[in-house]
Amino acid sequence: MLNINDLSSSYQVKRLTPRDVDHALHLVQGNSNFFSYCPPAPTRHSVLEDMKVVPANKTADDKYYLGYYADDELVAIIDFIIGYPAESDAWIGFFMVDTKSQKRGIGSKILDELSAVLSKAGLKRIEVAYPKGNDQSKQFLLKNSFVSMKREVPVPGYTMVIMEKIF
Repeated sequence: MLNINDLSSSYQVKRLTPRDVDHALHLVQGNSNFFSYCPPAPTRHSVLEDMKVVPANKTADDKYYLGYYADDELVAIIDFIIGYPAESDAWIGFFMVDTKSQKRGIGSKILDELSAVLSKAGLKRIEVAYPKGNDQSKQFLLKNSFVSMKREVPVPGYTMVIMEKIF
């Protein structure tokens, strides 16, 4: 298991629990542009489900559903799984910076620090997906050294484009 206190030098990082659902929902609902490419819009129930869902053969111990806080204000959420899809990988299932905190380098800093910690822990790669057509997400990932795996996964209502970052 990772020590979440090592994940950021600038923010307080904490595991989000059902007690935090209203703050998490407020953050994700503020990003309506993202959900125009990746429907449906988030609900309290969908956020609660995201907090606990893990892929087959993974456990809650492998999952990190985290909030990044600045002065007690939630500025970002990241959900990642260690050891998935392969043992030397991490999968980011969800990553979002609050709209009023975007375009300040916060997301890039979070991914840089996460990459460093995962690499130090012996992992070799991060995979992530973005909804096809969402150029904001695509450009953000490209800027942060992710490259296309030339794989797309259709899901009901949209298609996800898979990218990776190798350490």
